[in-house]
Amino acid sequence: MNAPTDLTHFVPEVQPRPVPQALLEALQARFGAQCSTAMAVREQHGRDESSFSVPPPAAVVFAESTQDVADALSLAQQYEVPVIPFGVGSSLEGHLLAVQGGISIDLGRMNRVLAVNAEDLTVTVQPGVTRKQLNEEIKSTGLFFPIDPGADASLGGMCATRASGTNAVRYGTMRENVLALEVVTASGEVIRTGTRARKSSAGYDLTRLFVGSEGTLGVITEITLRIYPLPEAISAAVCSFPSIEAAVRTTIQVIQLGVPIARVELIDQHTVRMVNAHSKLGLREQPMLLMEFHGSPASVKEQAETVQEIAAEFGGTAFEWATTPEERTRLWTARHNAYFAAIQSRPGCRAISTDTCVPISRLADCLLDSVEEADASGIPYFLVGHVGDGNFHFGYLLNPDDPREREVAEGLNQTLVARALRLGGTCTGEHGVGLHKMGFLVDEAGAGAVEMMRTIKRALDPKNIMNPGKIFSL
Repeated sequence: MNAPTDLTHFVPEVQPRPVPQALLEALQARFGAQCSTAMAVREQHGRDESSFSVPPPAAVVFAESTQDVADALSLAQQYEVPVIPFGVGSSLEGHLLAVQGGISIDLGRMNRVLAVNAEDLTVTVQPGVTRKQLNEEIKSTGLFFPIDPGADASLGGMCATRASGTNAVRYGTMRENVLALEVVTASGEVIRTGTRARKSSAGYDLTRLFVGSEGTLGVITEITLRIYPLPEAISAAVCSFPSIEAAVRTTIQVIQLGVPIARVELIDQHTVRMVNAHSKLGLREQPMLLMEFHGSPASVKEQAETVQEIAAEFGGTAFEWATTPEERTRLWTARHNAYFAAIQSRPGCRAISTDTCVPISRLADCLLDSVEEADASGIPYFLVGHVGDGNFHFGYLLNPDDPREREVAEGLNQTLVARALRLGGTCTGEHGVGLHKMGFLVDEAGAGAVEMMRTIKRALDPKNIMNPGKIFSL
């Protein structure tokens, strides 16, 4: 077993601020049925997919317009009460938890696609639109939005955490695909950042400041995104390998040779077994790569043949194609369900999920040592990775009633992050800092850079009401 670690580094500090009855009455007067203090509603908005348990917010406001958000923030500012934006609740790092109490603003009803500018390859949406909803609504235009974090997350939440996912190796992350935002600041002021133009040199890049700010600087109420033409041809394939190292070495060579692969996902043998049981598949229970190629029929064929040759050099076998939409959907659904398959493999467990990312040349060094440590720990785990851009996830499956297991899992996570930072990587490739990675942010960015972030936070949110207690402490 791994040596125990200091759990105080990972347990959220809960310091609720008082929520005056006068604020609750003001919210009820302004929002009526759109404001709820029912315990069931509060508890739903007081948890996410992290392993933390924190008391729920005092009230939930269901915003239906930018003006609703502005009015809620104005009241919260007046009474100096925290506000936590809520999308669909799929966060993995405790972003949604009311560690300082306050109110939750649910943006799920702000779910309209406002404008599709097909000729400019842009779309403007409200924050409650989910990625699947967006792609369903624009598919008749021959366009699609490629950022796919797995969960059917809201686009507002994806902006807030600077999400990416399986397509990032070709299409980038939310950072590259958000052109403009409408944001309500802590004071209730509505501002706009960016335009639909593809580039600008006008002033500070406020769009990038809010993308990844995790609700700590303002509430995103409108988003303008890049969209892309649907590829003329799409082909997916799975390939099994004798070892994780062989699969990783294949990936590194594919990327370094410049093959424009759209997706390349690593799934270890434990996860393949879990996915087979959950999704009733018959995949070979070995480490495998799940790949997808986009382009013209000729370019897709060329890409796939090149990758197949590289895989064969590293012992890759059972190269199987999925060319119909139904076959591809079945494979990718299984991949996206890996988290739930893992949770079901150990009934009653909770997962501590990691998401380190390293330069592609250091991927094997980081991943293989981490696998060896996880195997030696005795903690069940799953491993998946968007390995085309050096990003991978361990999910340590622990008994929530066993403090020893949590200690071991957090120790594994701490060692993994330290290794990634040592190799020039990051503590979080796409999940965000939230509560879980706060200490690691200082290790990665340095005390000076984190203090500069605090300075920005204090300037934009002087009363510290926007999702306080996340990313860093004030």
